[in-house]
This record gives sequence, C-alpha cells and structure tokens, in this order.
Amino acid sequence: MTIQDIRAFNRFYTNVIGALDYSRHLYAPYTLTESRVLYELAHSSRTDAADLRGELSLDAGYLSRILNKFEHDGLIERAPSRRDTRRRTITLTARGRETAALLAERADETVGALLAAVPPDDRPRLSEAMRTVRDILSEDRPPRREDVVLREPGPGDLGWIVQRNAALYAAEYGWNTDYEGLVARIVADFAQDHDPHLERVWIAELDGQPVGCVMCVRDEAPATARLRLLLVEPSARGLGIGDRLVTAVADFARGVGYRELVLWTNDVLSAARRIYQRHGFVLVAENPHRSFGKDLVGQDWRLDLQGTGE
Repeated sequence: MTIQDIRAFNRFYTNVIGALDYSRHLYAPYTLTESRVLYELAHSSRTDAADLRGELSLDAGYLSRILNKFEHDGLIERAPSRRDTRRRTITLTARGRETAALLAERADETVGALLAAVPPDDRPRLSEAMRTVRDILSEDRPPRREDVVLREPGPGDLGWIVQRNAALYAAEYGWNTDYEGLVARIVADFAQDHDPHLERVWIAELDGQPVGCVMCVRDEAPATARLRLLLVEPSARGLGIGDRLVTAVADFARGVGYRELVLWTNDVLSAARRIYQRHGFVLVAENPHRSFGKDLVGQDWRLDLQGTGE
C-alpha cells in the first residue's frame, strides 16, 4: 500500500458519504466541522472550550468563532464552570438540542440509504473491513473519548444488558442471581411496552463492541423520569462514558418535558454515586435492606430538571 492508495480511498469515501457536497443539505446551514462540534456538545459531558479543542484538535480561534456563531443562533449558552471558574461551561439550549437531533437524523438517513444499496450478504464483510481499518490504524493507541459512540440498541443489545449486569455485579460485588432476575424484568418490561417518545435506551459502543448502557423510563410519579441500569465495562472505564450516559438521559428527559429525574442505587456503588453528584443529583433517602444475597443500603437520588444545571 502507498500514500496515494490511502489518499485515493479518502477521496472515494468522502464522496460516497457526501461529506463535501453542501448541496445535499446534510449539514446545512452548518459546515461539517460545525456539525461535529454540535455533535460533541450533544453527546459529551466535557462541555468547555478547552476540552473541545483537545478532543477535536481545533485551532482556538476557529473554535471560538464557531461557538460565537452557535450563541448568536441561539444553540448554546455559556456560563462560568462550577468546578473551575477559569473555564466556561457550554450548554446546548432546547433549540440546540433540536438542531443536533435534526443533523443526526439527516446523517442516519444518508447512511441508511447507503447501507440499503449493499446486498445483505455483503454487510458483514463490509462491517468487518471497516473494523479492520480502525483496528490497524489505532494499533498500540489507547482508546480515546471520541472513539466511543452512543447509539440506540440493536438486535441482541437488550440481552447484552441483562448478561453484563449479572456478570459484572457478581464479579465485583458478589451479588447473586436475584439481581439478574431484577434486571431481566426491567429490560423485559421496556421491550414489551415502552413509549419511544418518553423512554429510551442508550448503548455505548467502542470499536464496534458494546461497553456501556443506561435506560430512561417513566416513573410512577407525575412528570418524573427514572434512570436505570447504568453500566460501564471495566475495560472502558476512564473514558467518561458514565458521564456521557447520564448526560444523555438528563438531556433527553429535560427535552421531552420531564420535571424530575430520579434513580435508586446502593451505597457500595461509589463510582456511580460520584457521577450522579457531578450531575447535580441530590440524595433524598437511605434505607438498609437485604437483597441480592448481601446487606446493602439503598439510596434514592433526585435531579431537578427545571434547574439551570451545568
């Protein structure tokens, strides 16, 4: 393989996906770079300019102009960070979330049309070839935050949620099969009857493999959503996946009109509790109980979605 081979492939692929064809209105009225920044703001908890510059390797002045344009268009709001007053937190507005969702929908439609032209028997080969390219070009490079994709569940993913929850909690905390039964019921209830406008599941994917998950479902209390089954594989921890998953749930719940987001966890899950605290959840109740073969302290946490937040 030569340099010219790779450049020829790059020209071919960018043409196939329409990355350079503004007339398709895939990103309009935004450029490809602007759309990528908007994507990061919609999917990442790292929402200040310094983090965006590092993750996307953008010039500071160029990124500043993009953010100024977004602010002028009413897509973002900027405020001093609660954790570091030297930084400014960037938050998508309701209009910003709608715009990001529209661009994502256009991209999904474009890729769906591209995939529809590929014979079903050739799709596994195409998928494997793409995975091979990523593996070879990222060999000996540790995974990065931007390598992680949040997506909707596909065939087999709901079963994966049950299996990995059962296996990980047994390995890390010694919980018995009672927990697997609980997770199976939660997942089955969602699969059998859920409102796609008000309830969702997210799968975190790294190098084509699921490495995390979370659910947002309706709670019994009015105007209240419940966060359930947050999980990140040990091999993928340290990439901010838990933060991204919780951000996705909170943004979705807020966007569809929920006023509160609640969750139940146990005090032994210290890493998860730190994530919830970072996102503004408040501990409202604690109760000791005997479950999953262990003596535990259950905790109820609450997030006011009408507050400003970060």
